Amino acid sequence: MTRYLISFNDGAMDHIPREEMPDVGKAAHAVVREAVNAGVWVYGTGLERQRASVVATDGTVTDGPYPETKEVIGGFSVVDVASREEALAWAAKIAVACRCAQEVREIMPDPETEAILRQADR
Repeated sequence: MTRYLISFNDGAMDHIPREEMPDVGKAAHAVVREAVNAGVWVYGTGLERQRASVVATDGTVTDGPYPETKEVIGGFSVVDVASREEALAWAAKIAVACRCAQEVREIMPDPETEAILRQADR
């Protein structure tokens, strides 16, 4: 199985009237339940609308994101599926529920981290 990040940009849901947000939440949670029941859900959440802090390699902390950054993530889901096509199908369900486009990216596998996690579960 391969993990995919499904995300949307901050502000992507700004077109939705406030009074419709409870319906959006119900629809989004229905997709989460479906993904959990299908065994593909890993994690997902919305992100607070705030400036990020950027921690440099020397430990210096500055407010971010960098000025040239035009888009920041507003929310994301991680699914573990057999193919990109399956990830795109889940992204389509999320897009309908959240009423905004979704970006899909494959997460690089890291066998060493997976081994560390398996050791920690013992």
